[in-house]
Amino acid sequence: MKTLTCLGSACSTIRCVAIIVVVLATFTWCGIEVAQADPFLDEMVEFTGEVFLIEQKVPAVIIGVVRNGEMSIRGFGERAGKGSKAPDGDTVMRIGSITKAFTGEVLAHLVARNFVKLTQPLTRSLPELVTNAKADVGHIRLIDLATHSAGLPRELPHKAGSEKDSNAPITVQDFTDFLQKEPLLFKPGKSVHYSNVGFNLLALGLSKASNEPFPALLQRQITDPLNMKNTVFVLSEEQKQRLMQGHSFDGAALPDVPTDSVNFGAGGLYSTPSDLLKWMQWHLDRFGQNGAEARLLDHSLYLMRDGLATVSGMDESGHMDAMGLGWVAMMPKGDRPFILQKAGGLQGTFSYIAFAPTRGVAVFIAINQFDFAAAAAMANVANDLIATLAPR
Repeated sequence: MKTLTCLGSACSTIRCVAIIVVVLATFTWCGIEVAQADPFLDEMVEFTGEVFLIEQKVPAVIIGVVRNGEMSIRGFGERAGKGSKAPDGDTVMRIGSITKAFTGEVLAHLVARNFVKLTQPLTRSLPELVTNAKADVGHIRLIDLATHSAGLPRELPHKAGSEKDSNAPITVQDFTDFLQKEPLLFKPGKSVHYSNVGFNLLALGLSKASNEPFPALLQRQITDPLNMKNTVFVLSEEQKQRLMQGHSFDGAALPDVPTDSVNFGAGGLYSTPSDLLKWMQWHLDRFGQNGAEARLLDHSLYLMRDGLATVSGMDESGHMDAMGLGWVAMMPKGDRPFILQKAGGLQGTFSYIAFAPTRGVAVFIAINQFDFAAAAAMANVANDLIATLAPR
């Protein structure tokens, strides 16, 4: 691999990156032919990945960049254990809670098509979940679920269950039982508290409203139009052969455990860097007509931090200034422009995606080992990288 001489502050802004996807420029909805990157992008990607691999000691790194129609994807380390090849743009990985941004976008598409309203109560779609529930549950709106402001806990208490599937104990009946027995943490809309429960309920509600299983709904609204064939909830046998191996905090390999369907909305998706580039192209197509209404809804801000009673669990990847539909919004600061971002972590993979919708820049980062310090470094470098590529 090549190396790139790093001078002064430029070094600090491009270090410590695991998987990076950068998208700059204006794109059309589909059918874009992406050119190969220029030598500068290749050098930048290679140096950044090499430095991160050495400093953070993660098993594998993959970096991809798209800029003005130019693309560079580079893999580092070993994708699936000792002696395996480096990952590439078609490497499949768990994206964890980045799934929430997809779920929020599904909501935006259904609102744009008048299937649902942001302010409609959850009870309209899922009346069975709130029978005999605490009074405040009836006040939970779809927008509250999508902005982590419904007053729900991060997780439901787990019961003893199958060792094969740690998600198996959670069922729709568990949601019903919980809402009947436990009060909300706060009145909906008053505070923000990170909640996987909320996004799982949102996915169930959207599925019921559209009379369609959530995976099929997401596929029809998002992945099929963008030809994202590797962004799925259940892997084919061929896709399993391309899966990046996740690792625990102590470096031990972790088995891939499929997510139970009731937990799809919060973190069930698999994807690839190449697919996520396609997704970012749609998000950065500010003036494109296809999906324009949904994109505008998806990029809008619905809760400002100023005025909320409390904010909990939202600042790990950067200070939350406002909430979109699953997206954490960060206002401009210094050279960094306005950013929408989301982080994920599941089964030995940490990931982070961020984009500046008004500046045509997006970054995706991921590593295949649980490491909080490395995850924090990923987010910081991604945010700094956006500032470097699109300074104000």
